[in-house]
Amino acid sequence: MAVRHVEPYTDEWQEQPQGYVRQVVDELGAEVAEWWEGPCEPREVTVLLGDGSALVWDEECGWRRGRFLSGGRAEHTELDEVRYLGGGLLPRPERVPAALSDARLGIGASSAWRPCYRSHRNCRDGFDVALDFYSGLVVK
Repeated sequence: MAVRHVEPYTDEWQEQPQGYVRQVVDELGAEVAEWWEGPCEPREVTVLLGDGSALVWDEECGWRRGRFLSGGRAEHTELDEVRYLGGGLLPRPERVPAALSDARLGIGASSAWRPCYRSHRNCRDGFDVALDFYSGLVVK
């Protein structure tokens, strides 16, 4: 099987996190009020939860949870009382709900300190290959 890299800054590259995030949203179920993709640099996705908090994923530090302040498709999301879920950039979708519960309680792998797993400027570091795995699992 050949490794396929997605060309940075194309529509396909910008939409690449959707497959992964859709699986996480499915795992979170009724907790999710809505979700949207934010701007890039870094690529970001916001999942607004029914309790007024939000989960934000970006390609540098993975998932974080906090009280939603502002954000939208054209702007980066701002959170207060942020806790990073831990578990790397792409924890398995079925593990995110438990990590979210831990972050709400301030326990487990969650942390107030921002991890930096990679830089969004490293477009050819192989991260697109990991994201592509999830995009192949989504039926459009």
